[in-house]
Amino acid sequence: MSLDRNIETLTHSHVFLGERHDENARRTLWVVVLTAAMMVAEIVAGLAFNSMALLADGFHMATHAGALGVAAIAYAYAKRHAQSGRYSFGTGKVGDLAGFASALFLAMVSIGIAVESAVRLVDPVTVAFGEAAVMATVGLAVNLISAWLLGHGRDHHGHGHGHSHGQDNNLRSAYLHVLADALTSVLAISALLGGYFLGWAWLDPAVGILGAAVIAVWAWTLIRDTASVLLDAADPALAHKIREAVEGPGDARIVDLHVWRVGPGAYAAIVSVAGIARETVRERLVPVHEIEHLTVEVR
Repeated sequence: MSLDRNIETLTHSHVFLGERHDENARRTLWVVVLTAAMMVAEIVAGLAFNSMALLADGFHMATHAGALGVAAIAYAYAKRHAQSGRYSFGTGKVGDLAGFASALFLAMVSIGIAVESAVRLVDPVTVAFGEAAVMATVGLAVNLISAWLLGHGRDHHGHGHGHSHGQDNNLRSAYLHVLADALTSVLAISALLGGYFLGWAWLDPAVGILGAAVIAVWAWTLIRDTASVLLDAADPALAHKIREAVEGPGDARIVDLHVWRVGPGAYAAIVSVAGIARETVRERLVPVHEIEHLTVEVR
């Protein structure tokens, strides 16, 4: 028979939002406002000063403002529908879905920047390097403030498996978007100063290509990690920890095991066992604090 760990309560909570959900939502909203304001300023300045590096940074921030907006909406949606019966295991993975979408945006941005920079490398244009460098510096300051806001809300603790189980991929995607903005700002400033003092006009589009490559790597990492959560990929280290806890002294053995993440730091598990009582399994798994939703089947 199957029995949920908390079946005695008759109603089992499926709220698997991160511990800092509300705080992270507020931080993300502030960053959306800052990013949107700087986006408009950089695009206008890039057009006025004819700087590819600055214009690319501005449009880059435009896509990031949209992606950050998606992150903010995801926080609100997950909180609003956390108690809804429509979702079998709650809305804890809404953030991962938003993170996956943001990662796709990030990948498309990197391709766009690379293509446009390559065109400018072949067909250079006159750039107002000095004025554009000043605007890019202001943009970098906004990026650093945004990174500080989001970085303060990130989860840095692990659980002994070599990586963090409690990571909020929605916040992580927002953080990576801001870091990507900061990177393009740094590269834009370097290119513009090189053009202003050394006359290296080619540096402006060249650093655009370099920035696009780095951003593409970040995007791929986020796509891989969020897709893993969305596809309910098992965590081998956590599964091993469960097996060690259950298959202790005696003839107990696990005949079937399913472990998947249902929210930041929260996992669900279905454990089918033989040679051991259901209550004993539950007792042995108490120290495995990552498991928030447990179903035990005795065969």
